[in-house]
Amino acid sequence: MELRTLRYFVAVAEELHFGRAARRLHMSQPPLSRAIKHLEADLGTTLLHRSPAGVALTESGRTLLHEAKALLDHADRIKAKLARTITIGILDDRTAAALAAGFRRKHPDVEIRIREADLTDPTCGLRTNQVDIALTRGPFHTEGLKTLVLREDPVGAVLRADDPLASRPHLTTKDLDDRTWFQFPEGTDEIWRNYWNGGKPRQGPTLRAVQECIQSVLWNGTVGLAPLTDLGAELKVVPLADMPPSPVVLAWKNDDPLIRSFIETV
Repeated sequence: MELRTLRYFVAVAEELHFGRAARRLHMSQPPLSRAIKHLEADLGTTLLHRSPAGVALTESGRTLLHEAKALLDHADRIKAKLARTITIGILDDRTAAALAAGFRRKHPDVEIRIREADLTDPTCGLRTNQVDIALTRGPFHTEGLKTLVLREDPVGAVLRADDPLASRPHLTTKDLDDRTWFQFPEGTDEIWRNYWNGGKPRQGPTLRAVQECIQSVLWNGTVGLAPLTDLGAELKVVPLADMPPSPVVLAWKNDDPLIRSFIETV
């Protein structure tokens, strides 16, 4: 019996729905259904009553759910003790220095790996298991993730310093409706993309990295949003009065000891 199959079963048992469990596991429904049927065949018992309305646990299913959660928790603790590395995805690096110093003092023997993310994935690879924890910026879909908001930053429009709007004390997104905005690729988190487009569909070049966005403003006059900061003499970030602030977020999926210690450090 594989731990992966037990994780599949726990997801279905907790959601009581194959479709929701599949979305939670970031997989399609057919292989999930096959895995549960193979598990039932291996154990020689029915774990779930299936119906058009969803699924319900049998007595055997309730017993396995209790034991499987305990076994998986134990396996995660063992894995954390054996693995002395933690991978951190970073999209907001202004917070990283203080966190790194605190964590190093607490765990000087742990290898910290860094994955710098681009603008197409606000989870920095967390959902695809490329990182253990993400130091990132919202808003974005948080289903299946645990999050801690560290602070909230006001945002503004990034304009060339010679732009007629750059001298104003503040703007609204309506002031920028006739402008070309930079875009994120198809498939980018919808909440994330909608926020950085000022709440409505826009037209403009598709970009992936912060430097690409800055250069697009400089060379083409493209408009984008960013937290209020100093970007140099050539650019101006003008506060937007009608935009909610962007939260700086710590996001993670698993509560293994190293990740819990990182959260405690924060």
